[in-house]
Amino acid sequence: MPRKTQNKSYDYFSANVQATEIESQLVQSQQRIAELESINAQLQSLVASSNAKSNTAQLSVQIDKIICNPEQVRRYFDPVQLANLTASILEVGVRSPLWVRPYSDDKYLLIAGERRYRAAQNAGLTEVPVIIVQIEDETSALKLSLLENLQREDLNPVEETEGILLLLSMQLECTVKEVVALLNRKAHLDKKQAEWSDEDTENVFRKQWSVIENVFTTVGKLSPESFRVSRLPLLNMPADVLDVLRSGQIEYTKARAIATVKDEVTRANLLDQATTQKLSLAQIRARIKEAKPPKAPSFKQEFQEISRRVLKSQYWDNPNKAKKIASLLQQLEALLIDEH
Repeated sequence: MPRKTQNKSYDYFSANVQATEIESQLVQSQQRIAELESINAQLQSLVASSNAKSNTAQLSVQIDKIICNPEQVRRYFDPVQLANLTASILEVGVRSPLWVRPYSDDKYLLIAGERRYRAAQNAGLTEVPVIIVQIEDETSALKLSLLENLQREDLNPVEETEGILLLLSMQLECTVKEVVALLNRKAHLDKKQAEWSDEDTENVFRKQWSVIENVFTTVGKLSPESFRVSRLPLLNMPADVLDVLRSGQIEYTKARAIATVKDEVTRANLLDQATTQKLSLAQIRARIKEAKPPKAPSFKQEFQEISRRVLKSQYWDNPNKAKKIASLLQQLEALLIDEH
């Protein structure tokens, strides 16, 4: 009897564990669906404000007729998240439609939903639900794609920074370098409280800044100033560090620390160690410190240290040592005379 009771108890708890895991997966799927539906609502609002026409009826399109946007801001797709989404699609299908626009012949260009598109491919689907947006302007289509991606939480910092800069440059109709100059100029004006040289220049800048603020409000993640201070320096990192950060293999704080290593070979080795051994930030900083070459001795500091020790010593009471010190002082004085 006791053994039978133990078996029943074990089965009961085992079943509870499985139920908990299934419930957790269901909650995650529901959260993911809610997120996609929220983004779709925002996109519909943007389409309306952009005077773009959309076919709100969900149509089914053969997946091989959809072409991915080469200007997509997201370049890295986490394999674990993609696998989870594929499993969800196998279970419930593609619950949130992809956004596409007519491209050429019977092809469609993907505007929003590339991860769903990839997961659907992995799941073996031949058709996917879509919303067809009639946008003739390539720029408007790219803006929609950028906004859809920027409002997600899983973009890595590099993709997000590049995406925001691209969206700002499109909205302001200027280059990315000019966007950076505008952000820096605003910071300079705020710090120095400088006066404008003429009213026309001031009006133009205020209109440009209004556009910048609207973009950051729409994206809803950073302020223009925090973006300038915390994100723009990312783009100055060495290319090898940027590539690893963009691929999601390392966190931003760790990448920033490794980027301070100037020697390319040392930096490459540290990047490999950080990703394969999952080093903590403290471990990375310790290895950076170990890799630094010893500083060359400073003769000035060495002289000051020796002088301090001599002054505090008892050498002056020893006639022989005092005589040697006097001789060294004469040599120093001779050097100073030669210098003049």
